[in-house]
Amino acid sequence: MASNRADLAAMMYPVSRALMAAELPILRTHEISMWGYAVLNTLVEQPIHTQSALAKEIGADKTRIIPVLDELQERALIERTPDPDDRRARRLAVTDAGRALRDAVQADIQRGEDRLLARIPAADRTAFLRALALLAELAPEEISYLS
Repeated sequence: MASNRADLAAMMYPVSRALMAAELPILRTHEISMWGYAVLNTLVEQPIHTQSALAKEIGADKTRIIPVLDELQERALIERTPDPDDRRARRLAVTDAGRALRDAVQADIQRGEDRLLARIPAADRTAFLRALALLAELAPEEISYLS
């Protein structure tokens, strides 16, 4: 039985695409790439990662993330140190400068988001953000309902 609403992906994809496009000028102002911001954001939330685990977490190819990490390290935004348990692996940590940059970028992005969210009535906005946070916490296999 068909419902009167569009599929979730059909509704979320154009919004996600537009949100990412809206972030680009902010990222350029702060001289950081979308991948660089994703790395800093992840490392702030989960401080110690191997390069491989980080790539998996942000959905990046582990070989393509290396130039992003190189740039962030050159700018002293992250530190890479040998993993004491596996000398072939590198542990990653965000520096104070990296945390400050991430916080500044996030504040600018969220100011724009607040203007967008202001279009939604306050009670609906609170419920929307709560529901979105719950969905964002789900593991991919918890969302995989097609198999």
